[in-house]
Amino acid sequence: MLTNHAKLMQFFAVANEVTGRKKLQKMIFILQKCHMPFEEKFAFHFYGPYSEELTLRVEELCNLGFIKEEKEDRSNYHQYHYTITEDGQAFLEQFKKDMPDFSQQVYAMKEKSSRFLELVATILYFDDLSLEKSIAKVHTVKPKQKYTDEEIQEAISFIDTIRH
Repeated sequence: MLTNHAKLMQFFAVANEVTGRKKLQKMIFILQKCHMPFEEKFAFHFYGPYSEELTLRVEELCNLGFIKEEKEDRSNYHQYHYTITEDGQAFLEQFKKDMPDFSQQVYAMKEKSSRFLELVATILYFDDLSLEKSIAKVHTVKPKQKYTDEEIQEAISFIDTIRH
């Protein structure tokens, strides 16, 4: 029953801290697209791929005291910070860690902005299309982001890097 929760806990143990709900969503989606066994279902939403299941699981983990969510008030929005708790570490030790090592991908993504990860996740969301059509789709579904050719090339290189 708690297998998917344990997988998320392992992610938080590797990540140490994740800043931002959007970034968290994109990181899990990108890991899933790198063939890591996260099972949350994603649909396309305002900020790219989004999983209601992931939101609910994180909320449950917070309610259980395994993840700590801190809300920081910014000038015109709230920023959320997620960290694993001691109880979360203890929970994780009860489960066998049969997950592949995804630490390099997590560290690489933590260095990137949520805007960049939104671009990467959007490209990956349309990875059933040719690269050309996928890029055209990014411009269609994300016109307000005004992604440059350089940003798109950086995102494509980043995808190649984290997938191998």
